[in-house]
Amino acid sequence: MTPSQRPPTLDPLAVSRWQRTAPLASPWLHEEVASRMLDRLQWIKLQPEAWAHWGALRGGLLAHEKLARLYQKSTCFVAEAQEIRTQYAIKNIVKPWWKPLQWRAASTRFEAPPAASVDMLWANMALHESADPQALLAAWHQALKVDGFLMFSCLGPDTARELREVYAQLGWPPAGHELTDMHDWGDMLVQTGFAEPVMDMERITLTYETPARLLQELAELGRNFHPARFPALRGRHWKARLEQALAAQLTGPDGRLSLTYEVIYGHALKAPPKIKVSALSAVSVADMRSMLQGQRPPA
Repeated sequence: MTPSQRPPTLDPLAVSRWQRTAPLASPWLHEEVASRMLDRLQWIKLQPEAWAHWGALRGGLLAHEKLARLYQKSTCFVAEAQEIRTQYAIKNIVKPWWKPLQWRAASTRFEAPPAASVDMLWANMALHESADPQALLAAWHQALKVDGFLMFSCLGPDTARELREVYAQLGWPPAGHELTDMHDWGDMLVQTGFAEPVMDMERITLTYETPARLLQELAELGRNFHPARFPALRGRHWKARLEQALAAQLTGPDGRLSLTYEVIYGHALKAPPKIKVSALSAVSVADMRSMLQGQRPPA
């Protein structure tokens, strides 16, 4: 993947449609991944004055509540891609004024954070749905203060590999767009200006009682963004054939269907700006201020 280009097998119109029509709730898998991200926070000692939750409604409302308790004295920004998501996030996150916990909590602002305003940016299961991931990483980089940190997760290329194999055996178009490898995400972080990226991944296998339940789970998680996907709606006979193939290919000894999800976790810091010195150099006020703050303290 070349910098500043969208993934080659991703249709931006399909992504835009999904952003408008996705269920206004956190899928179970997103909440599970968010809980595993929370476990990684034990190694982060920085207590942010302000932090941002990018895509909280779909990224994990239970996780947001835990983060809000962990950083209850910190200002929080909740950034959503659509206005309707913002309204649902407000409805689910804002506590009634008569609850005592609300009196001690710092303010929550339902908007994208201004430039260089937050010490931490949290983005769970959002990056693989972006039509322009390089631009999204740049927006996250811009929102962070120098020495602030990014924590994110996304799906990796082994996700739903069993379903992809079924589609290939049936001679159908791809079951989904190609997902980015964690090493490529690490390269993109560096290209964007992040420092010290740490990437890791794990595979989570979920089991289902029926093919219908498996397909329901996938419908809650996303859509097929591949430009070469089926160009029109399919009928009941097509769906019945798919369910038969899934039952035949994915059923294990216990009688349940298995599907693999590759989850990628990333962590990186926003490094001080690097200024190229020449006979005549132009330095912004913000960059000059960052350079004058001195060396970054040890993590």
